[in-house]
Amino acid sequence: MRKRLATAAGALLAFAASLLAAPSAAQAQPQTRAQAPSPAPAGAQAAPGFHVAGGRLLDANGEDFVLRGVNHAHAWYPTRTAQALKDIKALGANSVRVVLATGDRWTKNDTADVAAVVAQCKQNRLVCVLEAHDTTGYGEQAGATTLARAVDYWIGVKSAVQGQEKYVILNIGNEPYGNSGYAAWTSDTANALARMRAAGFRHTLMVDAPNWGQDWSFTMRDHAAEVFAADPERNTVFSIHMYGVFNTADKVRSYLDRFISQRLPIVVGEFGGMHSDGDPDEDAIMSSARQLGVGYLGWSWSGNGGGVEYLDMATGFDAARLTAWGQRVFSGADGIKQTAKEAGIFGDGGTTPAPASCSVDYRLSDWGTSFNADVTIRNTGTTAVKGWQLAFAFPGDQKLGSVWNAKAVQQGSEVKATHESWTETIPAGGSVSFGFNGSSTGSNGVPAAFSLNGAACAKG
Repeated sequence: MRKRLATAAGALLAFAASLLAAPSAAQAQPQTRAQAPSPAPAGAQAAPGFHVAGGRLLDANGEDFVLRGVNHAHAWYPTRTAQALKDIKALGANSVRVVLATGDRWTKNDTADVAAVVAQCKQNRLVCVLEAHDTTGYGEQAGATTLARAVDYWIGVKSAVQGQEKYVILNIGNEPYGNSGYAAWTSDTANALARMRAAGFRHTLMVDAPNWGQDWSFTMRDHAAEVFAADPERNTVFSIHMYGVFNTADKVRSYLDRFISQRLPIVVGEFGGMHSDGDPDEDAIMSSARQLGVGYLGWSWSGNGGGVEYLDMATGFDAARLTAWGQRVFSGADGIKQTAKEAGIFGDGGTTPAPASCSVDYRLSDWGTSFNADVTIRNTGTTAVKGWQLAFAFPGDQKLGSVWNAKAVQQGSEVKATHESWTETIPAGGSVSFGFNGSSTGSNGVPAAFSLNGAACAKG
């Protein structure tokens, strides 16, 4: 981001705003239920770490994982990294996106350096999203390099990340096209994924959008399914960067909804509260991410220059001097402290297995086109459950609305509800309750089955 500065031309951003404001022909048509992306080919080995299933990012324990963290510019401030990661973790983050340089534009972060970063992330119980930054704005920015060269870099430092699939996600190249030549994004990204797999990488791979990451041309949005299918392991996550193009709640939500409806994994890999190309709607970005169970990584911890110093979260890398932006990201509504959950691979941050027996009482109040549901989960076992996810499927065409005392995400008819901090523990012999409202067409009813942390529950 430090290198983005004054990049996107005003005319193109105005065009982007008009594109995002008006729905495309496809958006204007009635939406049918999305089909899940095709699974990995038969006979493919199970992923050894993070993996994508049903449009969601799962950790090595098979638990839903939502990135909640920030970016750190390690490539330019390597001596700051050790303390930065400690501070970022202490403020509640579960992940960090680390800027690396391939040597094409900035001084290369070599194999030993990358290995040290991974070790520091693990020591701080942070999921490490490593990204190659030299691709930023290719086709428009002088000195930027290609995705193909980024793949060369990853192959060169492979030994630093091999075997770390449970802890590391590889973001192949940052913002791989500017506002010129971006039509090549689809084929170049598909080729990069294929080469990474051919080289033996089993990690979850993350791919950034073109147009300086903001995809105002909808190139990534409209070709994401094609690119996902190009990954032999079907283990790719898409990353949108939200700055001035995403200046209204409608633009934020409509973009994310397109991925959710296609059951394609999407994260907000960068976003800010202000920017030289416009005023992002950070409240909408963070609230939509919470409502949809989408990950986000704010830009950035510290060290911004060239006129975008307001994107620093910590003044002078000092965690005791958080800026207004830093306070917003970490402690504000829908912020990191409120919504982050540590990856289960680190042990006590994950969910405890469900009790041998549990029951769910689903009380429905139906008013025809709208309804309320009050849900009580009873732990009828002898061990407390700390951290839970309740899964069920609506029996008809119900649409989830507001939720209280839990967080919930709907994909097709399937709903996954997870605890809030105040409903996290279900004591042995005790219960917790949450509720939600929604809309429906046709008949309504009680879901046929419920599972708690993957274990079937009786209906109360």
